[in-house]
Amino acid sequence: MSWIRYLLYFVAIALVTWMMTQLEISSPGSLKLHVIVYEGDRLGTSEFSPIEIVQPLILGICGLLMLWVAKHCPSQRPLAIPFAGLALAFIIRECDYFLDRYFVDNLWQVLVGITGAFVITYTYRQQRRLKIALARLWPSPGLALLFAGAVILFAFVHLIGHEPLWRSILADDYRRVIKLAVEEFIELLGYFLWLIGAIEYAYQARAIAYREPQPAAQRRRDRRRHDQEGPY
Repeated sequence: MSWIRYLLYFVAIALVTWMMTQLEISSPGSLKLHVIVYEGDRLGTSEFSPIEIVQPLILGICGLLMLWVAKHCPSQRPLAIPFAGLALAFIIRECDYFLDRYFVDNLWQVLVGITGAFVITYTYRQQRRLKIALARLWPSPGLALLFAGAVILFAFVHLIGHEPLWRSILADDYRRVIKLAVEEFIELLGYFLWLIGAIEYAYQARAIAYREPQPAAQRRRDRRRHDQEGPY
């Protein structure tokens, strides 16, 4: 039943968040939200934080769920593949620090560009099937949660995490770690919503696949053939 799933979502999110907050409370600095990597580093980084490590893992699960939908639910493939591509692009974006530092500077931008080009091209070529997939699914709690997560990640977190805002609020008491903490926890919330949305989307796509074993075009052809034959 759906209420059991949502209760489990609540418990899981509350447990992970509680563990992270208690880790920092019991051992200050454990979340590593402001690490000075080298001498003379004025900004520091939060890329070594457990929060930053959890985020790509969540995205990886979302991507795998979308690939599962693409494989086992053909009617939703035109929608699931772009979602998987977006998950991959976000994983690359979350790993930008390590790609730039240990491989090639701005490598992550090239990889995101390639992934984005694939998603745009695939979506354009499959736009008719994409509309059919959306029509079969909408309204959908999974897509609503994915949309809510996207609003947080694409808009809300960037506005709230804007450094001039925190300099204005804290004035002389400004410390960058405060901005980073708020920004990372809000991002984590957005990724939690994406994970729940991906699970619900996969669950609903599976239900559609089992409910509609025949392609829609085949059913329409059978209906037209039956109407032409008449009742006798």
